[in-house]
Amino acid sequence: MADVIQLLPEYLANQIAAGEVVQRPASVVKELLENAVDAKATQVQLIVKEAGKQLVQVVDNGAGMSPTDARMSLERHATSKIRTTEDLFKIRTLGFRGEALASIAAVAQVELRTKQRDQDTGTLLLIEGSQVMSQQPVACPDGTSISVKNLFYNVPARRNFLKTNAVEMRHILDEFQHVALSNPQIAFSLYQNDLEVFNLPAGRLSQRIVALLGNGYKEQLAQCEEVTPFISVKGYIGKPESAKKSRGDQFFFVNNRFIRSAYLNHAVLAAYEGLLPKDTHPFYVLFLELDPKAIDINVHPTKTEIKFEDEKTVYAIVRAAVKQSLGLHNMAPSLDFEGDVNFAPIQPLRASPNANPFGDDYRPDALASAAARAAAPAPKEGSKSGGGSERVLPPRPTEQAKRELEAFYKSLGQTIVPDLPEAEAPETVEKFEKATNPLVVSNPVPAREAAPELPLPEQTTGPGNRVVQINQQYLVVPVKSGMMLIDQVAARERILYEQYAQALERQSGSSQTLLFPRTVTFTPQDFAILREVSAPLHDLGFRFQEFGPNTIAVEGIPADVANRDERELLEGLIEQFRTHAGPVRLDRREQLVRALARRLATNSDNARLSDLEMTALVDRLFACSVPSYTPDGRRTLVLMELSQLQDLFRKP
Repeated sequence: MADVIQLLPEYLANQIAAGEVVQRPASVVKELLENAVDAKATQVQLIVKEAGKQLVQVVDNGAGMSPTDARMSLERHATSKIRTTEDLFKIRTLGFRGEALASIAAVAQVELRTKQRDQDTGTLLLIEGSQVMSQQPVACPDGTSISVKNLFYNVPARRNFLKTNAVEMRHILDEFQHVALSNPQIAFSLYQNDLEVFNLPAGRLSQRIVALLGNGYKEQLAQCEEVTPFISVKGYIGKPESAKKSRGDQFFFVNNRFIRSAYLNHAVLAAYEGLLPKDTHPFYVLFLELDPKAIDINVHPTKTEIKFEDEKTVYAIVRAAVKQSLGLHNMAPSLDFEGDVNFAPIQPLRASPNANPFGDDYRPDALASAAARAAAPAPKEGSKSGGGSERVLPPRPTEQAKRELEAFYKSLGQTIVPDLPEAEAPETVEKFEKATNPLVVSNPVPAREAAPELPLPEQTTGPGNRVVQINQQYLVVPVKSGMMLIDQVAARERILYEQYAQALERQSGSSQTLLFPRTVTFTPQDFAILREVSAPLHDLGFRFQEFGPNTIAVEGIPADVANRDERELLEGLIEQFRTHAGPVRLDRREQLVRALARRLATNSDNARLSDLEMTALVDRLFACSVPSYTPDGRRTLVLMELSQLQDLFRKP
């Protein structure tokens, strides 16, 4: 039998390696920018056309390469950073595996120009599909310029899998942002289709954050720093009031390399505990420095996931550093353990202008005088106090107030109205409703007799059953077979989903026009997502136009959306659109409809509904095609049969 095992051809081996290293144009951007940083460049320029599908070019003023090095850089496993096995455990550079240029050249047309500072001429290399077409001397500036053209031109299947230009440009912006944030000492610029997107001069980290993410962070940055023998944590965090619905502005760098870590993100959130509004995410740019021997950075092909030797210690130090920064900037409540509370000055709340500060009856502390009045025996009605003035009692409830209270308790299925003491009688029904529990009323005076049992609501089975709301979260609906419990948030999500799906299908979503257009500015990444979904947003009823860099002017919102902060609404929608995960891959229109329904339904959580609103919600739910489940499969209602209810009260 003939031998069947043979070595792969070089070009085929490079294409296989390219499958791991080069997944999309953003992968090329990442590798080339990191090479420029490793080359000690002080100025780096990124030029992209057609979201990198036509051209990705990186120009730097770094060290450059000799003719031999330029040719060797295109070979597999060619690197200037690794010499021995020990070098693998002390890596501080960004690129080290020596596969980037070889993999890129295997699936694109590459033009490489490079020149060292002490040389008169540079080198020009033209490569197509791993084949060096020409190499010749050329006049060029110091540094290196690499142009990657027609990515995946020789692998049509891979090119067909690329997303739209808006999606691919968003990924490119992510990679550019990571490298630019981690190297504020380097000037970066980005051009897209000959238009300047970023021009970032070299400077401090705080300046780079503001230049990249917007002026909105200028007053919201709090410095964070914690240095220990094991690890140092430095960077900036955002004040709690700067938290956003979108979680895009969160960055971890370990030894100046961007990483993703849900574990460390949890450490930061633990430090913010109790300070953030619901469903918001804090901003942070944190740099961790520790011994390279204590981490493994070659876990993932993109090197964005790493392993820590002692991750619990890292977690504790990151959490402590963020918590300390919050305390130092007076963003978290703190106790003063150094001050003596016994000698703390007390400011009077009220003081008479004619009071004698040396008199016996002078009390600068309003709380102390209130306590003294509370300790004194209460005078009887009609008696006079020591000062000679009559004590005025609150008025008794009027007959109208009593009738309103009676109606209020009857609506709860109760037939008894508690007898209110004269001294504690509220002036209005509203005050009484806030001050007491409508189901269990405690009388502040000794009870004259035991209160009778409150009767249960009358049980009916007709179609006009009254819906009852529990805890402003669930609806109880009596039915012939028993009782139905509805989650009002899940029900509203199902209703909105079907409503928006129909509007999207008809491409005729109704819109309410704002009195004045409102401008909203996004980060470049969020703005790229907004561009990506602008057509379906328009079909749903959103009306907006571009109004400057990363800014839109909102002119209208869907008709049934409550008038709210447009920025918060769009940021929350973008966040849910970005982080949507499920077992089924959905197209962007379906994903957008689900995200908008979830967003608006969640905002209606803990809402007190009137009888009319509860009935309308139930009716609209059962008018849906699938009333029992939300779009992602969560239950909207639970039906309890009479036999199940009876079992609850049977003797065990």
